[in-house]
Amino acid sequence: MEFNADNLDFDGKVILVTGGTGSFGKAFLLKVLSDYKLRKVIVYSRDEQKHFDMQMSPEFAAHEETLRYFLGDVRDYDRLEMALRDVDYVVHAAAIKHVPAAEYNPMECIKTNVHGAENIVMAAIRTNVKKVLALSTDKAVNPVNLYGASKLAADKIFVAANSIAGETGTHFAVARYGNVVGSRGSIVPFFRKLIADGADALPITDPRMTRFWITLDEGVQFVLSSIAMMKRGEIFVPQIPSMSIVDIATAMAPELPHQTIGIRPGEKLHEVMITEDDARNTIKLPDRYIIRPTLFPEWCEGYDPSETGLEDGFRYASDNNDQWLNKDSFLAMLD
Repeated sequence: MEFNADNLDFDGKVILVTGGTGSFGKAFLLKVLSDYKLRKVIVYSRDEQKHFDMQMSPEFAAHEETLRYFLGDVRDYDRLEMALRDVDYVVHAAAIKHVPAAEYNPMECIKTNVHGAENIVMAAIRTNVKKVLALSTDKAVNPVNLYGASKLAADKIFVAANSIAGETGTHFAVARYGNVVGSRGSIVPFFRKLIADGADALPITDPRMTRFWITLDEGVQFVLSSIAMMKRGEIFVPQIPSMSIVDIATAMAPELPHQTIGIRPGEKLHEVMITEDDARNTIKLPDRYIIRPTLFPEWCEGYDPSETGLEDGFRYASDNNDQWLNKDSFLAMLD
């Protein structure tokens, strides 16, 4: 799937990426540094070792005149407001994402994912940032774990922030998508390690389990295209394919048997990105869905008249998707 961001004008602008040293952050930064003539790009992260590693890597060292490395935490409002001075666009990717870690450290998860979102909103409004796009997750929909619940709260904060900012203030929106193929903590590198270590079977939580899948490059392009088209208060959801966990294991190691180990705490059988209730406020475009803000649908007026609403009872879930990966298309995503 290709997401078009041709009408996005970043030339001469300043961008800040929270969580900029993570997998998404680095891919996003390389993309915008290669495609646009930015005045400045700020990498905002609390991990000084990752900052140092980025500075030392040839791919980022080539852009040292444009890049700025800000040590800081989204929990720290004062540092965040200082970092956002003269910034035009913010991509908020910082979060505590590990489900078991969030369950075991709930207060830390809330401080980063919820209070951090609040800090982003207030600092962006006070420093006159033009647009903020926050990254969300399919786990925020009907959440069954704290990570998902905290991201749902963050989504609500970013959508409601538009009413605080007012008509001419900062505009906020959300991009929500599924599992990133090959990202840290996902099933692909886990299976790869088991295969490389000579495992005699691959563990499957439940043979019925399905997930949405998107590549890192597609995720970056989806975010850029969402920034280009956002008005205020949208939750953007890409149309992406599903695949069952069993089919993934078979594609990666056809000779290995599967061992069913059961669904882990806080894990769903299938992921949902749009519920039946949200579908009533959702429009469908050729490459994505847009969930409009319930209280202020007028914020999202002006999309292409060819857009279509969704039928009653529509639910966008990984098990009822009309796009599915097969072995060849999945392996092609890994290349």
